[in-house]
Amino acid sequence: MPLQKEPYEVSFEIAGPAAMFTRPDTGATPVSYPAPTYSAAKGIFESIARIKSAYIKPIKVEICAPIHYHRYTNNYHGPLRKSGTNNFQLFATILTNVCYRVYGVVEELEKAPIDRTTNHLHYLKDKFERRLRTGRWYHVPCLGWNEFTPSYVGEFREGTKVEESIEQIIPSMLFSVFSAPGIYSPTYKQDVWIKKGELKYVE
Repeated sequence: MPLQKEPYEVSFEIAGPAAMFTRPDTGATPVSYPAPTYSAAKGIFESIARIKSAYIKPIKVEICAPIHYHRYTNNYHGPLRKSGTNNFQLFATILTNVCYRVYGVVEELEKAPIDRTTNHLHYLKDKFERRLRTGRWYHVPCLGWNEFTPSYVGEFREGTKVEESIEQIIPSMLFSVFSAPGIYSPTYKQDVWIKKGELKYVE
């Protein structure tokens, strides 16, 4: 029996003064989940490094700061504002002073080109870790909303600890927004547990 290959695992730490991982069920006055959704975590991985034939699948996130919510007001200039108005004030409940450790594994999207001489899964892992160290990202990562840029993105810091006191059940949590690029098809997971500060995206 052939030996199973070890997965190509990657991880990063991210922190910032504000974050917003919107719960769709909170409507016009959105409230944040306490931790990044699967889609949000995947987006941060992709903001650091990406290739066409492979991607980094988020596995779990560790919450490394107490959960604090804060009222936030934003001037909305998008297409959903009322006709005849210049702007619209959006009220939201966001997270403040967040810190997370996110874990993922590199998986194949499609077969690598025949002329590729390197393992494309290993290539993405190396590319991600190199860019994480140097801060040369594909584009600036964000903590949910684009305006919430992080104060730190990088390798795990020694002083960071998981908030093991956090125990919570999320009755319904958005998992992914698109089933394929450009195809809007949101999916949800039910009764998502945060145990000792850890939320698993996949079991």
